[in-house]
Amino acid sequence: MEPLFFEPDFKERIWGGERLRDFGYNPPYPQTGECWAFAAHSNGNSRVRNGELNGLSLNDLWEGNRGLFGNIECDRFPLLIKILDACDDLSVQVHPDDTYARENENGELGKTECWYIIDCEEGAEIIYGHQAKTKEELQLMVANREWDRLLRRIPVKCGDFFMVPSGTIHAIGKGIVILETQQNSDTTYRVYDYDRKDKDGNLRELHIERSLAVATVPSIDPKVEPLIQVKDGVTVTTYVQNEYFTVHKWEVDGQATLQQRKPFKLVSVLNGNGTLLKDKKEYSFKKGDHFLLPHGFDEFNLVGKAEMIVSHL
Repeated sequence: MEPLFFEPDFKERIWGGERLRDFGYNPPYPQTGECWAFAAHSNGNSRVRNGELNGLSLNDLWEGNRGLFGNIECDRFPLLIKILDACDDLSVQVHPDDTYARENENGELGKTECWYIIDCEEGAEIIYGHQAKTKEELQLMVANREWDRLLRRIPVKCGDFFMVPSGTIHAIGKGIVILETQQNSDTTYRVYDYDRKDKDGNLRELHIERSLAVATVPSIDPKVEPLIQVKDGVTVTTYVQNEYFTVHKWEVDGQATLQQRKPFKLVSVLNGNGTLLKDKKEYSFKKGDHFLLPHGFDEFNLVGKAEMIVSHL
């Protein structure tokens, strides 16, 4: 049994830049905003780049080899992992929950997500929630374009972590690079887009009616209380465990013995490099790599100095 390394799928975005090159990628667009590291969606698929399964998409594996994922019962691969480079402000947006999405977006999942701040410029901010107390007040403030009054801005620093439940009005600000763990959905409703125009000179579409329908009022602020465990050769920080995903950070320094006893684990290397040792075989990894540890992988060793975000059900 071996780890499966994935080749990401890159997305051009009006707010994207070139900092994904810092991860060793050669993105195809001058404004590459998103690296879909683990993706099995109609709008994007990442592919295996090693071993006997080389060239197969994550969706191919999900449909044809469910044993790699512990034969879990889901109607689609449940997670989507991205790295985002916000060279400019993202639109102010909100995502629906599962019920609304299934009924209004052709069976799509809702979108609860979370962010780990990989890097950010000094003074960088996110939009996280709003100040309206009632649906009527929210509707009125949006109609009157009272953005400064409505939107809650929060300064961020490297290493911060945020939960973004469906219904949260939010936006990633300029100068921020994040790793995003989310439900496998690509449904976004734009509330405000700074009156930007696309490359054809048209204002980008807004989705005011649907945004108001799904936005949580009053805004909630789920607290993240990291659980830190220091072990031989590794510090494991657990940020969140909920019905959608569990997210950890592994900080390896030296040699560590770890376990994979979940249906699967998705590992994204944010910094550093090292070697994974399993069954007398060695697999090197470096910043920008993304690998899946399949069901039954069990005990393995990591040697090196690296920082990783690990996601699983």
